[in-house]
Amino acid sequence: MKKYIFLFALGFTASIAQSQEISDALLYSQENLNGTARFRAMSGAFGALGGDLSSINVNPAGSAVFSNNQMGLTLSSFNTKNNSDYFGTKTSDKENSLDLNQAGAVFVFNNRSGSNWRKISVAVNYENTNNFENRLFSAGTNPNNSIDKYFLSYANTGNNGAPIPQEFVNRKTGESISDLYSYLGSNLPYGFAAQQAMIAFYDQGFIIDANDVNNPNSTYSSMVPTGGNYYQENSVASTGYNGKLSFNGATSYKDKLYLGLNLNSHFTDLQKTSRFYEDNNAPLTNDYTVSQVQFDNTLNTYGTGFSFQAGAIAKLTNEFRIGLAYESPTWYTLNDELSQKLTVVSSAANVNDVTDVVDPRVVNIYEAYKLQTPSKMTGSLAYIFGKSGLISVDYAMKDYSKTKFKPGYGALNNELNTLLDTAGELRIGAEYRINAVSLRGGYRYEQSPYKNAVTIGDLTGYSAGLGYNFGSTKLDLAYSYAKRNSQQGFFGQGFTDGAKIDAINNNVSLSLLFEL
Repeated sequence: MKKYIFLFALGFTASIAQSQEISDALLYSQENLNGTARFRAMSGAFGALGGDLSSINVNPAGSAVFSNNQMGLTLSSFNTKNNSDYFGTKTSDKENSLDLNQAGAVFVFNNRSGSNWRKISVAVNYENTNNFENRLFSAGTNPNNSIDKYFLSYANTGNNGAPIPQEFVNRKTGESISDLYSYLGSNLPYGFAAQQAMIAFYDQGFIIDANDVNNPNSTYSSMVPTGGNYYQENSVASTGYNGKLSFNGATSYKDKLYLGLNLNSHFTDLQKTSRFYEDNNAPLTNDYTVSQVQFDNTLNTYGTGFSFQAGAIAKLTNEFRIGLAYESPTWYTLNDELSQKLTVVSSAANVNDVTDVVDPRVVNIYEAYKLQTPSKMTGSLAYIFGKSGLISVDYAMKDYSKTKFKPGYGALNNELNTLLDTAGELRIGAEYRINAVSLRGGYRYEQSPYKNAVTIGDLTGYSAGLGYNFGSTKLDLAYSYAKRNSQQGFFGQGFTDGAKIDAINNNVSLSLLFEL
């Protein structure tokens, strides 16, 4: 009998491979506008300014602009609303969260020896670079496609382009669903594909069946009736974060040239639960056919990464500054854990419905894999109006086609290179001071990472805020808004229909800063 392991009533299997997608790469390659309230109020346009704890995440030279030691922390409220349009049916869902988004400190050491190198600064700063708290709900009637195409895709092509052999979808005498599911994930290089075919097969989920039961390598066909106007719902809820801890060092030459370096430690933890539901109104026959499907997936992704940044700020005049910064790729090592459950209702004329529940109670623990995100270049300009105000502009470039999975993801990496593109990001921020009060505003525009600019569209954002200087203590408040459209495919292959999503993000941040 095939071997399996149980811990408490839940099985765990060390699986060989899972199917990664472009959306997984972009999730860790893109960052939200996060940081201190002042940083957010000015839409992150700080590359030539410095003097803010979050500015060092744009340009590491920014810590050398500080005149005094400072520490600070930021509390942020996130509100995400997703408006969905699926075959003309409009739905909406939203998520709210509150977290300690930023905390850090900078220490300035002035050189009293008369050297032209006037100061050295060191800083440590933590930021939640991406908040994964989100909720999405789509519903509508699909006139064309059923979820059966998802399972058929794996069943008919999952064995290196060939069908999954029937021996891997048929249970042996005395073998449970958990036994077979665990065996497939632990022993086959195409174990994930075999698992998808197995749970949907006649003997388990009743969604697909072999065209020739006597042919061990037979193709498969669907038991979902055609022409049924498939009513479908897709619900996705996610929690977690992507954190970045920066260790910074910088120096200044004659208070006109500032140079800095960051060493960054990244850590991520994502929990995503999805539920897909489908029913159809096809006429019943004397043979059982699928009338309802519910497919549940729970994914946990966690891991760590490393990156570095280098930057410079030049004070050309007392008023005019320029900045240039480079951010390396982030080299992640990630781990995935996945559990699945399939519930299928089959119906026929003049008989009771039959419900099949395929619940392996197994957590697939996949081999660790690596992800390399694209590097980033940022050029910056700033103009300082004495002590009354400033205006700042940043422009960044990131080539998403350089994103890579390792090892052994040649086909996916080719797809990333083909579909993704270089994207620019423009940030504009301004500040005006009236005695102890500072008024701030900003604008942000980010191009789509896709060549078609449709799968994920461009992002447009606005921000505003104010601050009050108590002397050794500062209190800042910011509001930011961002909107982005996308096409949300429900599954990565086979059944790729999805909804049009309008995502709106509202954020309120409060920072407390202390001069030391």
